[in-house]
Amino acid sequence: MPQLLPGLEQTTVVTSRARLAAITRPDRVDGQPVLFVHGNVSSSLFWQQSLLDVPEGYRPLAVDLRGFGDSEALPVDATRGVRDYSDDLAALVEALELGPCHLVGWSMGGGVTLQYLRDRPDQVRSLTLVNPVSPYGFGATRGLDGDLTDPDAAGAGGGSVNPEFVRRLAAHDTSADDAASPRRVLLSYYVKPPFVPELLDVYVESMLSTHVADGVYPGDSATVPGWPGFGPGPRGVLNTMAPTYFRIDDLHLIDPKPPIAWFRGAADQIVSDTSAFDLAHLGSLGVVPGWPGADVLPAQPMVAQTRAVLERYGAAGGRWTEVVFDDAGHSPHLEAPADFAKALAESLDAGR
Repeated sequence: MPQLLPGLEQTTVVTSRARLAAITRPDRVDGQPVLFVHGNVSSSLFWQQSLLDVPEGYRPLAVDLRGFGDSEALPVDATRGVRDYSDDLAALVEALELGPCHLVGWSMGGGVTLQYLRDRPDQVRSLTLVNPVSPYGFGATRGLDGDLTDPDAAGAGGGSVNPEFVRRLAAHDTSADDAASPRRVLLSYYVKPPFVPELLDVYVESMLSTHVADGVYPGDSATVPGWPGFGPGPRGVLNTMAPTYFRIDDLHLIDPKPPIAWFRGAADQIVSDTSAFDLAHLGSLGVVPGWPGADVLPAQPMVAQTRAVLERYGAAGGRWTEVVFDDAGHSPHLEAPADFAKALAESLDAGR
């Protein structure tokens, strides 16, 4: 794996479900655990600076989800939503005897930590969501309640990814010669251009650690009658976030209700009400031909959906805050690390 920043080390944890890799701080073996969960097409390497910035009194660690980084490349049952991942986290917590944790989830990892909270609220001290996937998944929903735009979730799941991007991942392509190259995708969408992360090469290697295989990334698809002709299949990463499999619409019912902080970059192009990866929005722009119109398939209001779910959580007695990083995109922990560290410290303190 690429060289870690000083003060960090990688370890492997054999759990009851999977062999999982994690980055830890060997100088922090005590304190309340803070578990960082990465997003899609990435790994724990994206959390390095955040691990170093966690204040005294906490024990930070960042895990590689199955099929990413150096963790075991096990298949994913997408019909369980993201529960294969959240159950893996629970097995990791059990193996390390961590007890209740603070959770920090970025992008897809936000969905994983939301599921963990939904299933195990008494095991969560606080939850920090960083540009999280909508509680209603990615694609094929409308409105603040996440109603399906199509019974088959047409346009969502494993068929929605650019096959050239997948090919380049599998080929371990480090070039920047094409818009579909992982390096260009990172610089165009993971961060707000023209920002260039200091550890760019490390992050590209992290993306390329994604295991491209049947049942892992990106996932299969099903032929459906609705535009654009495909829907989510039952296996693989992208299908775990299909709205037919993943839905957190009753968060306000959990007990206890730990504090939730929602961090987001204002210039995010991935998780957005006008996402550059939502086929409905791309269809409305004419990028994908044949779009049936906004009355049939409107763009998913991802940010508005997250806010609506958190407002219900607050109305039911839960505490939540929203922190907007004005000059950041999908990765405020990379783009504004000092501000991110300060906000995270406040989020962690709220759950002490």
